[in-house]
Amino acid sequence: MDHHTVLVVDDDREIVQAIAINLRNEGYQVLMAYDGLQALEMIQTQTVHLIILDVMMPRLDGLSTTLKIRQEKNIPIIILSAKSEDTDKILGLSMGADDYVTKPFNTLELMARVRSQLRRYVTLGDIHLQNHDILQSGGLRFDLQSHTLTVDGDPVRLTATETRIVELLMRSPGRIFPAEEIYARVWGETAYGVENTVMVHIRRIREKIEINPKEPKYLKVVWGIGYKIESC
Repeated sequence: MDHHTVLVVDDDREIVQAIAINLRNEGYQVLMAYDGLQALEMIQTQTVHLIILDVMMPRLDGLSTTLKIRQEKNIPIIILSAKSEDTDKILGLSMGADDYVTKPFNTLELMARVRSQLRRYVTLGDIHLQNHDILQSGGLRFDLQSHTLTVDGDPVRLTATETRIVELLMRSPGRIFPAEEIYARVWGETAYGVENTVMVHIRRIREKIEINPKEPKYLKVVWGIGYKIESC
């Protein structure tokens, strides 16, 4: 297996060291930063496959850092925060984070989430297909080889999580997927109370692919049931 590099960012150096020890025990290479600006400098000069990012930090906080990273990179981001309220979780996901872990965290759970995010990010291009398959729905075109989406010919920048959701929905146009099924199939974990998490990702995708996200043409909510890509 390739040695994947995880960047751990937290102003609490003891937490950074503790996470780093566990990551190294799992076979990962570890980079460490203690505020958002340091993190941004590192990802410009080093190859990073995943970021574990604290919210409350000096100089540049975790949410602002996430926004800046998402302007040009789709590296998986796991947000760490002492706040457990749903609003904070949704805010982090809205900024572009892929997952969210609340302090104090269970180390085994954090490592499981790291593995899950890396598996999806690193293997996105590893699906073995016989030919250069394209999924199409109206102006949406999803390339199964390169895992890229275009809308009316214009490329759309998606995170790894958003890409998996789009592929899942576009493989079965017209089919309604409950939030729990989307979560179980995309995150690879048992779904429990995941409606808000899925909803935030759906909203972000919609903002990227719809001319008017409030009146979507492609990505529809079927209230009380789930989500679907229209069969155009």
